[in-house]
Amino acid sequence: MLQLQDIQAAATRLQGQVLDTPCVESKTLSQIVGAQVFLKFENLQFTASFKERGACNKLSQLTEAERARGVIAMSAGNHAQGVAYHAQRLGMHAVIVMPRFTPGVKVERTRGFGAEVVLFGDTLEAARAHAYRLAEERGLTFVHPYDDADIAAGQGTVALEMLAEQPDLETLVIAIGGGGLLAGIATAAKALKPSIEIIGVQTARFPAMVNAIKGTQHEQGSSTIAEGIAVGQPGKITQEIIARLADDLLLVREGDIEQAVLMLLEIEKTLVEGAGAAGLAALVRHPERFKGKKVGLVLSGGNIDPLLLAAIIERGMVRSGRLARIKVSARDVPGVLAQITATVAAAGANIDEVHHQRAFTMLAAQNVEIELVLQTRGKDHVQQVLEALRTAGMQADLM
Repeated sequence: MLQLQDIQAAATRLQGQVLDTPCVESKTLSQIVGAQVFLKFENLQFTASFKERGACNKLSQLTEAERARGVIAMSAGNHAQGVAYHAQRLGMHAVIVMPRFTPGVKVERTRGFGAEVVLFGDTLEAARAHAYRLAEERGLTFVHPYDDADIAAGQGTVALEMLAEQPDLETLVIAIGGGGLLAGIATAAKALKPSIEIIGVQTARFPAMVNAIKGTQHEQGSSTIAEGIAVGQPGKITQEIIARLADDLLLVREGDIEQAVLMLLEIEKTLVEGAGAAGLAALVRHPERFKGKKVGLVLSGGNIDPLLLAAIIERGMVRSGRLARIKVSARDVPGVLAQITATVAAAGANIDEVHHQRAFTMLAAQNVEIELVLQTRGKDHVQQVLEALRTAGMQADLM
């Protein structure tokens, strides 16, 4: 059974091997969600994830014979990078099996740490089964991403650092994939401060741990922007610890995670992946649950695909009204497009896209329909633009 002493021993092993990342208050986020929010910046680790804590702790304890044979891991990315980096640093060969859907940025970074990357299967389960086969065939030591006491002990060092820096924390809100991070943190935090509240968070699309512990039957999805916690089967070791020590488990939606990623980017100027934003997403989704409390969040990773980040930013701008699509109907006469654009400009909005439609419309033949995508200051500003167009004699509506 995982104990505080195991986590303290892991912290000693990790000294000088991983960063003691800052844990500081975000005054702006605190004002927004109504709780005092402290952020643990694990996205500042060398591999941009807390995962290297567990990987380093595990690899540091291998025998000379195990080191000589090498290690193998299965991961969608962050565990892969942690194992690959510390294996390289400790002089071991590492084989990493990754599902075919893994973002390219994670694949290339893992290869950059000298690992042999094997892409196999469309799910984590398929990749895991293949990794076990390769481990047996080649005599490699399998390094599990979460269901391993040494891995969980390494991850639990996050809690030691958080409570050392912010001893008054009342609640920790931690993302759950397979459960290694939450199991380690819960073990350390409850031992040091029994009164502390431990809350786990899963995406509604991958609620395996919630179903296993609460006995619910939430449907499993096939994809999520939080691919780092897209785990279909919770760990046995981690499930037992979480069932015993976690005070509650919450689910968040994809839109909550997108919003949290964008809030951290805009407010804290820090880049996190979907899984790393799950804790903040829980505060956004369930503000009353945390109102007035001192809450610690772990920004667990920052490895996000640039194309996904671009999509999240654009979708966030749409939700806030800073990017709006409107439809303008007017008489099809020379200069009407210039009049529309001049009216929009006078109202202080910028035109991002224009689609001039004559054929595919139900308007009278002498009329034209123009679709505009606008950059605005927000939803109130969009309404001001629409009113300006209507005052100019045109029909204008949001699409």
